[in-house]
Amino acid sequence: MKKRTFLKVSSTLMAAPLFSPLSEWFAAERLKNWAGNYEYSTDKLYKASSIKDTQELIKKYDKVKVLGTRHCFNGIADSKHNFISLREMDDVITLDPKARKVTVQAGISYGQLAPYLDKKGFALHNLASLPHISIAGACTTATHGSGVKNGNLSTAVAALEIIAANGEIRTLSREKDGETFRGAVVGLGALGAITKVTLDVQPTYQMRQYVYENLPLDQLKDHFEAIASSGYSVSLFTDWQKKRINEVWIKSLVEKGDAKAKPEFYGAKLATKNLHPIAELSAVNCTEQMGVAGPWYERLPHFRMGFTPSSGKELQSEYFVPRRNAVEAILAIERLRDHISPHLFISELRTIDADNFWMSPCYKQPSLAIHFTWKQDWPAVKKYCP
Repeated sequence: MKKRTFLKVSSTLMAAPLFSPLSEWFAAERLKNWAGNYEYSTDKLYKASSIKDTQELIKKYDKVKVLGTRHCFNGIADSKHNFISLREMDDVITLDPKARKVTVQAGISYGQLAPYLDKKGFALHNLASLPHISIAGACTTATHGSGVKNGNLSTAVAALEIIAANGEIRTLSREKDGETFRGAVVGLGALGAITKVTLDVQPTYQMRQYVYENLPLDQLKDHFEAIASSGYSVSLFTDWQKKRINEVWIKSLVEKGDAKAKPEFYGAKLATKNLHPIAELSAVNCTEQMGVAGPWYERLPHFRMGFTPSSGKELQSEYFVPRRNAVEAILAIERLRDHISPHLFISELRTIDADNFWMSPCYKQPSLAIHFTWKQDWPAVKKYCP
């Protein structure tokens, strides 16, 4: 930032009233999503640093939406009116070791919470590939990691605090609110502003990950379940070319008597160095591989907290199918390989266990998520995203 701009912004910040839009301080910069491909319809973004702030903002404006860490590639999070940011509400409120529950403010990210839990001897059941995302935003959108026995991140939610449209505080819990709770956890922001989340925790654990290269696609036809179940969390990366899966990332719990990784995995070869999911990119921003043991929160994500995840400037889309149809779906997409690949960085295949949240993509069915990281060419990409 230039000196003149800095002085102007500084003076504006000092003089600004409590609820001035953040965008007024940076008028030259339009509000965009994380990847920069989507520009929001309003610059009226207000920060809230407390429950009281949030209530007052909700009461003040007829139409308002909470904007999270903006890891969304379409208009579902957009508003033509007003945004609230709860990013400053990022504290751990309580950790109950006996009940194995942690309660946090909505703005905290997994990258902030995970090291805290680990130091206290606890862990979460799973993480997404990115640790940068906010907990409330991830849970209300059913964000997921991978693993045949791992539900999406919202399955760890034990209770929610929500501020409704009239400014009233509503608390819902798994223990007391049954179907109402199951209808609210994955709510896409429609029920109000989530200000607190209580999550189940478990004793901390160590993990290691190995990567295998060039898994023949034919192996998925006969061994999909075995391959997907070969670790605590398994991700398959492919560009849909050459009838193969480019990389298989297997994340496993560290246990006594662990055998060394086999040099071959269903025809795939064990990698000899750390790899990025997009082979052409440096693995410096990826979590440690090669079987090096480390804490769960440094192995479950693909990318380290302090680095730019994935490729940066990109589009993303994802489709969910029942896991019983996984092979059929994979082969159907593979037949489109020559149409898809010119516009694609990489695809990732992940499994997610069933849950009972009404609006979850995995509602009452184990699923396969087929994820696409596209190049920023929306006119071309939209032809393949009906």
